[in-house]
Amino acid sequence: RPLHVFDADRLDGDLVLRFARKGETLQALDEKTYELDETMTVIADSRGPQALGGIMGGEESGCSAQTRNVLIEVALFDPVRTAMTGRKLGIDSDARTRFERGLDPAFVRPAVELATRLVIDLCGGEAAEAVIIGEEPPPMPAITFHADQMERLAGMALETGEIETSLQALGFALEGGPDVWTVQPPSWRHDVHTQACIVEELARLQGYDHIPPVAVRRTEAVGTGVLTADQRRRSAIRRVVAGQGLSEVVSWSFVSQDQARMFGSDSPTRLQNPIASELSVMRPSLLPQLLAAASRNAARKRGDGALFEVGPRFTGGQPGDQCWSVAGIRYGDAVGREWAERRRPVDLFDAKADAIAALAAAGVRTEALQCRPQAPAWYHPGRSGVLALGPNVLATFGELHPRILATFDLGMSVVGFELDIDTLPKPRTRAGKARPALERWPYPAIERDFAFLVDRSVNADQLLRAIRAADKQLIRGARLFDVYEGDRIDEGKRSLAISVRLQAKDRTLTDQEVEPVAQKIVQSVEKQCGGSLR
Repeated sequence: RPLHVFDADRLDGDLVLRFARKGETLQALDEKTYELDETMTVIADSRGPQALGGIMGGEESGCSAQTRNVLIEVALFDPVRTAMTGRKLGIDSDARTRFERGLDPAFVRPAVELATRLVIDLCGGEAAEAVIIGEEPPPMPAITFHADQMERLAGMALETGEIETSLQALGFALEGGPDVWTVQPPSWRHDVHTQACIVEELARLQGYDHIPPVAVRRTEAVGTGVLTADQRRRSAIRRVVAGQGLSEVVSWSFVSQDQARMFGSDSPTRLQNPIASELSVMRPSLLPQLLAAASRNAARKRGDGALFEVGPRFTGGQPGDQCWSVAGIRYGDAVGREWAERRRPVDLFDAKADAIAALAAAGVRTEALQCRPQAPAWYHPGRSGVLALGPNVLATFGELHPRILATFDLGMSVVGFELDIDTLPKPRTRAGKARPALERWPYPAIERDFAFLVDRSVNADQLLRAIRAADKQLIRGARLFDVYEGDRIDEGKRSLAISVRLQAKDRTLTDQEVEPVAQKIVQSVEKQCGGSLR
């Protein structure tokens, strides 16, 4: 068991056991100086702390080759307080490891006698009378143990004599029998509290391989699913994003304070006992840990990749400030060195496609999404955007800001997306589980191309929405296939070429039916976007 030896000649006055005072410090035996607070137990003389209770002694009163008189200290320190003190100060010592796991309270007096005897036998000298302070903790309460609990909990039937012999060999004191005993655990077994603990000890001695196998009782009917709707939604998003080619990671929910500030949290939620200084606050975004993983991969010459994570992010310290999110990044080249394709680095459209796929998996009507250039500050200001439904922003995407990439030592193109799953609109629930009937469109579609001249401030999404709104019955789809900005177009203008797909469910469309729809498209674009047909 741990004990500490002071150089008695280097102590000033009596030793006292107390809490540290604010502002006190201790130069420990590891040659480091630690700042103490009021929650820490110290052993002090008239000058101040000389040892940190249960963890480490001080350099000022430590023994040396010139030591002639020693003071041996053997104590019983609180395991929880010892663990908290060691974690706060970052000290790992053998004493801390043993004290925070709990020691035998009945061995304090025998330990000081044994240590004194060893010093006298090995070094000589004369021992003074031991000073005992405090009282030994009371013994653990006795446990009433029934023999039938062995078969009920472990499936093993033991004879009375076998139970008594096994427990006595482990240091337990027994009274009564043969069916019921009063069992007193030994002082060093502070982990034994109930009958189940005693059953575990007996089963351990017999060997777990002697527990007879029993088939699981078959239920009468198959139970319903145990996943909630939110859990099924997160699982669907996870499968779809993985299908996009991204590899899932599971990272810490903590980041450094500097990283939290970079991702929009000026006052992040701090941890009282962080496991490391760079993991001291709750993450306001999933992107920092993904970027850190990409940085580690790049340092090992794995410069191309795609990662995602589904997990919680935190905007405050209250229970309602936690939100489940999904975020992903792509870095390096989307198309590497290939004979059939040209090399292409990742761009914001890769991240946009990933975000739309995640939203579709969550049940969002992606055809109604609007794209706007309103991404947060950690994205590139000219190569990013948000996906929204009306005033509600559902997802952010784009290239990461060069300043962010420099912080993570990433010298390549990195794009990403992030969305909060809990804030997405709930998908409509169907009355039954049957799929809707397949909708057939047997008649051929007609493709018409339009080239519109619009201001550069008008984005393609606005133009496509105006076209789709022209005729919701016959217009089956519209897509952008060309953008032109050049000398033949006025300054501040650009040409957007759109392919429109027209189709009727019950007939083949004629030119006489298509022409009025084309006129509606032109009028809708002129009215909503200020554009004109080239």
